[in-house]
Amino acid sequence: MRRHLCLALLAAAFALSATPALASGEEMPALVRDIGIAIFFSGVLTVLFTRIKFPAIAAFVLAGIIAGPLGLGLVTDPREIDVIAQLGFVLLLFMIGLEIDLHKIMTGGRGIIVSGALQFPLTVLFGFLLIKLLALTGFGGGLLDGTLPAIYLGVIVAGSSTLLVVKLYQQAFELDTVPGRLAIGVLVFQDLWAIIVLLLQPSLQSPQVLPILASFFGIALLTGIAIAFARTLTKVAFHWTAKVPELILICAISWCFAVVFLGASFDLVTEKLFGANFHLNVGSGMGALIAGATIANLPYSTEIITKVGVVKDFFITLFFVGLGMSIPQPSGWFVPLLAITIAVIAILARQFVFFPIFYWSGIDQRNAEVSAVRLSQISEFGLVIAFLGSQFGHLTPELSSAIVFAFVLTALITTPLYHAAYMIHRVMSPILAAVGFPEPPAVKKEEEKTTYRLALLGFHRVASSLLYEIAHKEPELARETLVIDFNAAIHGRIREFGAHVEYGDLSNPETLLHAGIDRAGVIISSVPDDLLRGVNNQRLVESVRRLNPKAIIIANAVSFADCQGIYEAGANYVFLSRLETARALNEVVGRALNGTLAELRAPVARTTPRAEERNEALP
Repeated sequence: MRRHLCLALLAAAFALSATPALASGEEMPALVRDIGIAIFFSGVLTVLFTRIKFPAIAAFVLAGIIAGPLGLGLVTDPREIDVIAQLGFVLLLFMIGLEIDLHKIMTGGRGIIVSGALQFPLTVLFGFLLIKLLALTGFGGGLLDGTLPAIYLGVIVAGSSTLLVVKLYQQAFELDTVPGRLAIGVLVFQDLWAIIVLLLQPSLQSPQVLPILASFFGIALLTGIAIAFARTLTKVAFHWTAKVPELILICAISWCFAVVFLGASFDLVTEKLFGANFHLNVGSGMGALIAGATIANLPYSTEIITKVGVVKDFFITLFFVGLGMSIPQPSGWFVPLLAITIAVIAILARQFVFFPIFYWSGIDQRNAEVSAVRLSQISEFGLVIAFLGSQFGHLTPELSSAIVFAFVLTALITTPLYHAAYMIHRVMSPILAAVGFPEPPAVKKEEEKTTYRLALLGFHRVASSLLYEIAHKEPELARETLVIDFNAAIHGRIREFGAHVEYGDLSNPETLLHAGIDRAGVIISSVPDDLLRGVNNQRLVESVRRLNPKAIIIANAVSFADCQGIYEAGANYVFLSRLETARALNEVVGRALNGTLAELRAPVARTTPRAEERNEALP
């Protein structure tokens, strides 16, 4: 297979290098040919990288390197390369703007807000100091001399990749876990910090108060105009085109470039009107970001994001291929060595900055460490900042290349680090505890042992709703309920419902015994195998049955095939959420078909709070 792939690449390179390129008997425009070459190599390498489970972004960068001056030299014109990268850059930032959700940030909880607010600036400081220290030792061959390289590299290592992290959490169905919610919240905050960096970036070389204020005023002016149009004329335009869904995409991109062109024309307007240049122009990237953010909350935003998402990968491909093409011929071994150094600094920052901040903001040791490990890659937003830095003349081509290579290196280790995060925590846990980051206090045996009528193993959505029902309908039972869960951040909320809660890892039988599982009458494991770590429901039931032979054990199964094994392990009842939901919906469907749905809903509405009124431990 690999031999055939190599032959195909060689044949394609020979065909693509043939000049002039003809289309319908006419010479193909150079830009069209170059974009075609970029997409072709990206497609071939993406297939290969998917097969070997490498991130597609690394394939895009490698495609640019192969097609560009550093590789086969099929695309060598710097102007064409810049056009490709700029187009991808503008549309990439437009999509980032579309996905910024300020409401989600503000409702993320104390841990997310504190972590998001502090993590980025403290990591920038951490990276800045390390780079300055390396520069003092003479490392980097002069590339790290001065203040700007240290500032840029501090910013680069402070961000993590939204594209890679969100995709992995989605694939593992872990977005709704503590590490998932923390990671998403921190990533959104990182995007906001990156926007601030983009605002200040043009003035970094010679920071002056007036030009910086003028830049902020220009951005504020463009934002105000964009919001005004988005709520009036643009909203009406999208209302019209929403009836023809295929037009949503072209209207969204038209809006993007309308805002970009408006921001780029401010100085021209002031020169015409006032005969003076006030330096109010807004860069194309910031304009695109504003364009996306100002329509993100329209009633049609979901449709817009869906339609733009169809071509999202195309835009991303162009940007990263353009970065790969722009990498110059390395002049020595110090460029790849510097790339490795940047990657190492990024990983160290997760342990020395990310983890302590997560821990001190109220996240328990396990979730703080898992989240920090899974955010170990460099952000694509960092590449955007590096791309602009090279255009502003702040960074040398060699340093820009090292940043791109560092991104690729951290992208390649993202997947293995993601899956190994819990194992890494088990190894690091004693070390973290020894240096002042202990796990919540271990459960202590009481002289007078308490017995429990009910025990909940793990606390996720099902357990949250069950405890809510028990607390409101049988408060006495809630006071005789034991909850064992490692998410210490919600233990206070669980206790508000009257339950007794203990910190514990479900995969450790000794922890379960000390928590009191041997003194419970009914034991429920409601967390599916997809979310359990270090154990599954079958092994958990086996452990619990050994510790408490007389208990009634109710466990959860994900698939029909799992049921028999869990019963054989000692469960008294095994439930599948899909079946329980189907049975409930079957009655609802029957009522809807015979016209008695209102009769079913009325008593439920009288006795049960509406969903939005249920103040559960987990929202």
